[in-house]
Amino acid sequence: MTIERIGSIDPIQPGKKPGQTSRVSEAAKFDSIDITSEAAKKAELYQVIELASAAPEVRMDRVEELRQKINDPSYLNERLINATADKIMDAFGF
Repeated sequence: MTIERIGSIDPIQPGKKPGQTSRVSEAAKFDSIDITSEAAKKAELYQVIELASAAPEVRMDRVEELRQKINDPSYLNERLINATADKIMDAFGF
């Protein structure tokens, strides 16, 4: 089987000369976009959903264990309260 060319196809097509650049008009230099308040709200909602889905699952067995510890009067002592207060202060940068 023979395949013949369709018309004359030049394998080297003339293009721009090396070093030649095109000029950009002054009006086309700056691009801008406007975001509506509705789009901003949807973007914020999307971020909240992504953050919530990335959060670890609630371990109810651990929650129940902590509830029992807190209800035990011997668990809450001065040392534990001070350590917790220090962690809270560190989290806020104090």
